[in-house]
Amino acid sequence: MKIDKKEIEKKVRKIAKGTINSVENTSRKAKELANKSKAIATQTKDKVAEKMDANGDGQVDIEDIIVLGLKTPGIRINREEFLRKEFAKKYKKEIVDKAVATTPMQAGMKLEDINKIADEVIKFERNCVSGISAALGTPGGVAMVATIPADIIQYYGYMLRAAQKLMYLYGFPEINAIEKEHNFDTETLNTLIICLGTMYGVAGANNAIKVMAKGLAEGVGKKIMKTALTKGTIYPIVKSTAKWFGVKMSKEMLAGIAKKSIPVIGGVIGGGITFATFKPCCDKLKNTLKDTMLSNPNYEETEEVKEIFKNMEYTIKDE
Repeated sequence: MKIDKKEIEKKVRKIAKGTINSVENTSRKAKELANKSKAIATQTKDKVAEKMDANGDGQVDIEDIIVLGLKTPGIRINREEFLRKEFAKKYKKEIVDKAVATTPMQAGMKLEDINKIADEVIKFERNCVSGISAALGTPGGVAMVATIPADIIQYYGYMLRAAQKLMYLYGFPEINAIEKEHNFDTETLNTLIICLGTMYGVAGANNAIKVMAKGLAEGVGKKIMKTALTKGTIYPIVKSTAKWFGVKMSKEMLAGIAKKSIPVIGGVIGGGITFATFKPCCDKLKNTLKDTMLSNPNYEETEEVKEIFKNMEYTIKDE
């Protein structure tokens, strides 16, 4: 049988050309799909950002999350009601009254009792937020724009609940969570930014809490504390913490969009991750709060805290 080499070469070229065309078509379709997916994600992110921009400054930051969280029913904690409920189980009324009027430590409550209640608070809030996260992680498709903000806000909302309870257990006064003209005062927002920063180990946030605790323990006035938090020595820490959260917010929104696109798996993973990360964050805040001038009679001040507090006093003298 005679082999026609030219005919074979012609067929090979034809096959090769067809393969190349097929690869090019596949590549083009993949690129088109990727571009389309990217466009949808960008549009979704923009819609989410618009929905979450509580202060209307054109971006989503931790201040927006706190404002939206505090506006959510059940997130604000009444200090007196909380302390009375927790300590009434073990202490006499007159001691509880003193704890409410001053601090649990000044009322003579044992640190081990306070720590035990703090652990119970963390456990309770973690179980709540983990269930919410798994439930909200299930919707997909058109529902994602509605559920991503809810997911993020609920998560940080329970963080705020835990933060308030821990602050009250370890001697901090009630934060001013009263909404005025559709917003909250800067001092309140900055205090909570510092608490959340401590939860996530943001540099300097734990020292800011210790400085605030020292100011409160030594009777520094509200005006002085407000100045320190809004434009004084603590404010740079607030700004750096907010900047850190700004990057985190952007990543979380994108992760939320991706999670909602795979509904069932997303819900399971979301709930699991939330359960795993919530307690370590709360433990960081607890460990900082239980070792301040408000909560530890044997508290030893660091040189860094001394320096920040000294600078705060200078700032006040200049006012």
